[in-house]
Amino acid sequence: MSDTPHYHGHRSRLRERFRKYGSRMEDYEILELLLTYALPRQDTKSLAKELLDRCGNLKGVLAADPHELRELPGFGPGLECFWAVWREFWARLEEQELTPRTRVDSPERVAEAARRRLGFEAVESLWAAMLDNKNRLIAFHELRQGSVDHVSIQPREVLSPALEYKASGLILVHNHPGGDPSPSGQDLELTRRVQNVAAELGIRVLDHLIVAEETHHSLRGEGLLPSVESP
Repeated sequence: MSDTPHYHGHRSRLRERFRKYGSRMEDYEILELLLTYALPRQDTKSLAKELLDRCGNLKGVLAADPHELRELPGFGPGLECFWAVWREFWARLEEQELTPRTRVDSPERVAEAARRRLGFEAVESLWAAMLDNKNRLIAFHELRQGSVDHVSIQPREVLSPALEYKASGLILVHNHPGGDPSPSGQDLELTRRVQNVAAELGIRVLDHLIVAEETHHSLRGEGLLPSVESP
């Protein structure tokens, strides 16, 4: 009898089907094939089906917290690392639309990139898009990671990196893991405090964007941030 695991022949047939009919394959088959690259010595068909049953669809699988998926048979540290790399890959694809020196002509461009990076996160993170005097991107910088419903930071901790980048403007961005991007009182207070200190340093706070998985909220768009003259 052969010592070759039973799933090797199935895996070869699956890859051959993908080469010929990739767009016609079921979601679980695509996920199954993807998982083989993280688990080369494990049958991944049942795990792919369990992930889809639990998460609903492929987007839900990507958004799932890998720590919570550990309870599924076959989902271990190797896949947890794979999930982190997979999500980082998709976040960077979107962020490449905002390369350094790109002119940021609308908050939606920043919000879309931020949603890819932060929309699936289980805790709040505060970032800032650092801009030059022509509203061109200098850097997209992480400022602080917080808890599931709060991120605490002082204005100086926001503006110190802005000074290091020699930014003349910035757009604050953070996520709401619960899915509702409506600003809290703490969000409004932080924005006000940062804007007051930034004005003394000659730095424009152009917007504060709050992102969730499917949507975002612009404080400036809602009239919750005083106007700042564009260069």
